[in-house]
Amino acid sequence: MELQKADRRGLAGEAAELIREAILSGTFPPGAPLREVELAASLDVSRGSVREGLAVLEREGLVRSAWHRGTRVIDLTPRDAEEVYSVRAVLEGLASRTAVGRVDLDALGQLVEAMTEGVASGAPSADLLALDIAFHDTIYLASDNRRLIESWHALRSQVHLFQLTRIRLGHDDYRAVVVDEHREILRLLRAGNPKTVARYAEEHVHTALRALLLRLPEAPA
Repeated sequence: MELQKADRRGLAGEAAELIREAILSGTFPPGAPLREVELAASLDVSRGSVREGLAVLEREGLVRSAWHRGTRVIDLTPRDAEEVYSVRAVLEGLASRTAVGRVDLDALGQLVEAMTEGVASGAPSADLLALDIAFHDTIYLASDNRRLIESWHALRSQVHLFQLTRIRLGHDDYRAVVVDEHREILRLLRAGNPKTVARYAEEHVHTALRALLLRLPEAPA
């Protein structure tokens, strides 16, 4: 196992960031064990920094710890997906409704255009997903609701991981809808009807869940 070295020793936040990147890149797949000693050696940081970093990722829902199993990357089961996406749908509805009249429409438009160009040029789907997440980040920040933003951040890494899995299992399907769905959210935000944009934002999430569940293998009995 070889990971990028941390630039500064003893920094739990940097350890969390590097381990998070490794999880999202697939270096540590779902269910993989995360051993403090190995991570500390690979990252060239103390075990204490790794332990604190893993605690950050556990709060984000990316890893789970149990006394008899140690720390592992979360499993991506249909039940997990349904839980994550059902919560996300509620958050997206509230965020988009609250962002009407507040959000920077030009910034969202630039992100949609970058998605459009990315699809046309054959950019990696992970790059498209980064734009996708940035689009939603912009809406949440515009809501100016601290607790809502914190709730999104608590779920964001899990959403990112599930969406990467959706892409891996259904690459062409994601690329076929990513531009149109976000362009429609932008259009509805511009139109300024909070109920309509909230309803579509929630359906946007439910659509993503359905696409994932079609391909996600069932959890072992």
